[in-house]
Amino acid sequence: MPMRILHSIRSVNPAGGGPIEAVKQLAAVNGRAGHVIEVMSLDCPDDPWVKDFPLPCHAMGPAKGSFGYSGRLVAWLREHRRDYDAVVVDGIWQYNAFGVWRALRGTDTPYFVFTHGMLDPWFKRTYPLKHFKKWLYWPWGDYRVLRDARAVFFTCEEERLLARQSFWLYRCNERIVTLGTAGPGRGDPDAQRSAFLERFPQTRDKACLLFLGRVHIKKGTDLLLEAFAELLREPKSGTDRQHLVIAGPDDHAYAQEMKALAVRLGIQEYVTWTGMLSGDLKWGAFYHAEAFVLPSHQENFGIAVAEALACGRPVLISDKVNIWREIAEDRAGLVENDDRAGATRLLRNWMEMSVTAKTEMGQRAADCFARRFHIEASARSLIDQLQQSGKEP
Repeated sequence: MPMRILHSIRSVNPAGGGPIEAVKQLAAVNGRAGHVIEVMSLDCPDDPWVKDFPLPCHAMGPAKGSFGYSGRLVAWLREHRRDYDAVVVDGIWQYNAFGVWRALRGTDTPYFVFTHGMLDPWFKRTYPLKHFKKWLYWPWGDYRVLRDARAVFFTCEEERLLARQSFWLYRCNERIVTLGTAGPGRGDPDAQRSAFLERFPQTRDKACLLFLGRVHIKKGTDLLLEAFAELLREPKSGTDRQHLVIAGPDDHAYAQEMKALAVRLGIQEYVTWTGMLSGDLKWGAFYHAEAFVLPSHQENFGIAVAEALACGRPVLISDKVNIWREIAEDRAGLVENDDRAGATRLLRNWMEMSVTAKTEMGQRAADCFARRFHIEASARSLIDQLQQSGKEP
């Protein structure tokens, strides 16, 4: 039976990365299956990304502060909750989650939570002061959000196990809903690759490695640049063809630090910064690259990892990308530690592989995507969990 589903998320701005992209892709599949999907966000109604969003979006902004408090959210949701069979909260630590708890606690409208990796203990270790502040908020805030949810969804077993390590006061009804992606669709790979090369001709005839995502400290961008520089200094034939493409929003302070690092390392002519890519340019970047690389310190699922697999590109990742076990089992890429030595081994082992071995790994990457990470299976899994858990008292 078709469901009416409301997603609650901090923002529908595509610069937010994985969570909003997952919402859009799941909604596209489930919409074709007859389900009605809408979104509630803390954006302002006149934000350009709200106007361009492909789903009905109830924007509750303007929201106050980094927490995103909205005085409209609770009243609106209480008034409209019977319009939906289920509410799905995407992400925690902001008012889009706590407001849903306030509005729906004690009602017969079930809500569910996707934590999207936000309970990973990496944040606890890396930002102890922020973790302390979250701990002060946790008992009366998101602890209750998770405790009272009909179910809390984790995208893989690794994420579920890691979540238990963040706070000792932890109780929720855990479920696994594996995420995926639609892949490049029916676009023409050759035309998409040509569009990318036309925009970035400096990458033509280069052996490109692609990093696509937020340029953020947790992504290990510094490790990637340092490892790449180390390998370029080694006297090996063919290093002049090596090129690194970093695709993602780069108009912020940390990205500027990374660009300065590339200059200090003397590799600026071997690195192309594209800014955020979408549509044919994004898919063209995947198809032009030999492999995708992500030496992340923390990655819940990694939509871009699945997108690379969908394009038949091997993935060079750290063992902090939570789907690394699946990648290793299917031999769809290479896996190493999330440190400089690990990043260097990733690149060196890839560069030393034969053309035949790289081609075979690319074929296994495509098979891995089709079997594990296609969005059709993910969308059905979400609906099954909503329908099954929604019947529970």
